[in-house]
Amino acid sequence: MGLEAWYMDSFDEDQRKPHRLNPNQSVSLDELKKLGVYYWKLNADVYETDPELERIRKEQAYSYMDIITIQKDTLPNYEEKLKMFFEEHLHLDDEIRYILDGQAYFDVRDKEDRWIRIAMRKGDLITLPAGIYHRFTLDETNYTKAMRLFVGEPVWKAYNRPADDFDIRQKYVASLQGS
Repeated sequence: MGLEAWYMDSFDEDQRKPHRLNPNQSVSLDELKKLGVYYWKLNADVYETDPELERIRKEQAYSYMDIITIQKDTLPNYEEKLKMFFEEHLHLDDEIRYILDGQAYFDVRDKEDRWIRIAMRKGDLITLPAGIYHRFTLDETNYTKAMRLFVGEPVWKAYNRPADDFDIRQKYVASLQGS
């Protein structure tokens, strides 16, 4: 199964639920690409020796990699971290995540500022462009194991919305004008 994405309802309940509109409004990979979001489907069972992952890392210059397991038993300050990940924010660099096990959601804003929910499953690798407003949460399984990739040394700083004055945000918004 390929990547699945949809427009979200405006919810007040559990962030880990799917929150699809009724009727569902799917979002295609092409629509995500217009927002600067890119996707690959890889074989997570062989991530340590996967030539496809190596090719992507080389082409994109992803020189740094680490692995994070997000579940209550293994992540220190679990509740605090989940709350922080779900706060709407942007980064000055691309965010690259590869799901090695489990499931999670990335939510991104479209050009009209509507939320799109992207369901991430084992084998999904995604890049979110610098300057895009987004957030992250687990789904109802409460577990994911992800590889974090970076160009050069990792930068963990997130800038919560509003962050429209940042050059990277203005460059990102300008890049959407042609799409």
